[in-house]
Amino acid sequence: MPDAIVLFFVLGLIARLVRSDLRLPDGLYDMLSFYLLLAIGLKGGLEVSRQPVAELLPQVAACVGLGLSIPLMLLPVLRRIGFSAADSASLAGHYGSVSVVTFAVACAYLLRLGIPYEGHAALWVALMEAPGLVAAIFLSRLRSGRAQTDWKKLGHDVFLGKSVLLLVGGLLIGAAAGDAGMAPLSPVFVDPFKGVLALFLLELGLVVGGRWGEVRQFGLRLVGFAIGAPLLLAVAGALTGKLLGLSVGGTALMATLAASASYIAAPTAMRIAVPEANAALAITASLAITFPFNLVLGIPLYLALAQFIR
Repeated sequence: MPDAIVLFFVLGLIARLVRSDLRLPDGLYDMLSFYLLLAIGLKGGLEVSRQPVAELLPQVAACVGLGLSIPLMLLPVLRRIGFSAADSASLAGHYGSVSVVTFAVACAYLLRLGIPYEGHAALWVALMEAPGLVAAIFLSRLRSGRAQTDWKKLGHDVFLGKSVLLLVGGLLIGAAAGDAGMAPLSPVFVDPFKGVLALFLLELGLVVGGRWGEVRQFGLRLVGFAIGAPLLLAVAGALTGKLLGLSVGGTALMATLAASASYIAAPTAMRIAVPEANAALAITASLAITFPFNLVLGIPLYLALAQFIR
């Protein structure tokens, strides 16, 4: 039986496809995304406070290395299948970053199945948000020979954008507060989490349903990449989890993060760095194809992969 929160996404998708007048109030999308990012960060920070920092250093290095390597893997593939240099860099940046919502759904899926995972996994999300974007932008500049990038503005938007700031801020607050400090916040940031996630998925279903017409516009080449890339990257993530000695649940989450694609932080960063790229192409691939694929089929596949290689 599918998880109820995934069914909220399906409801939103169907509502948009049948042209229902269902709409969430203006501004609710931002409020829900703020809540989810902060709640995930707080939970991860609390778990970080329970562990010696030195034990986390190999995971820190592995997450940053994996984020940096994804654009290196994808750029040649994208160029080979016929995307322009600018569009290839934009797509590589979106897939080099991560989807916090996909991560949250994967955590809920593991929890429903009773499969434990490392409680500080939110740290991996924060670490993998920016490196892929930086690598894709650098490769784009290297190949084009152009240097006219506003690196100050770009660095501000990549490292101080709302998603990174809320995640890292939540991690630091949770780590500093510890169990005693976080206990009064549990009724706000722990207990309602799945309900808020369900509402956010309902809104994303509406957004994705509105973009499915663009999938036909870009053709099978984009569909093939947006489904094939997550499967390839999940293997890289699962192998990274295995090398780090993570649990089965942790390995599945690492595979899920590697297979996910950003549609919050990446569009802004890539629009600044590669303005000539077709922004609709990357957001359609990451949000309208990869995101629902991971939600419905990908996450169970990545768990099966983690169980297989363990």
